[in-house]
Amino acid sequence: MPSPQPYSILFVCLGNICRSPLAEGVMRHFVQQAGLDQRFMLDSAGTGAWHVGNQADCRSIAVGGEHGVDLSDLRARQVEREDFYRFDLILAMDASNLADLNAMQPSDGTANLALYRSYCNDGQKDVPDPYYGGDQGFEAVYQMIERASQVLLAKHG
Repeated sequence: MPSPQPYSILFVCLGNICRSPLAEGVMRHFVQQAGLDQRFMLDSAGTGAWHVGNQADCRSIAVGGEHGVDLSDLRARQVEREDFYRFDLILAMDASNLADLNAMQPSDGTANLALYRSYCNDGQKDVPDPYYGGDQGFEAVYQMIERASQVLLAKHG
């Protein structure tokens, strides 16, 4: 009997260098720890193209590393039309990203779109952009993403 298709999740923020790669990395880490690698397909992207091809922000890489999450293989990319057919779930980091995704989604797109933290029922909506803040903002974002990823894994694992 063939194995079921993996559940596919795309994490999206503005430039795909801070929040969304961290969300992808944390979720990938939890999935690997649970031995569920074959059950998920994970990726991240940005609504904008400013950082396409770049590594995650060094502060995201650092905070991930402090928690055992390796982001070194991730490279920024922009959301593409195909993503709305390829992914089961597209999770936006904030309301502005969700509005952009809703505007981009083709009328026959099959992906479900949602706010990451709302979907994960942690009582909040946005994951704030830490880009212009200090290191403590990246740690706070990591903590939000970690909690949301645990819920996401419980929902779909």
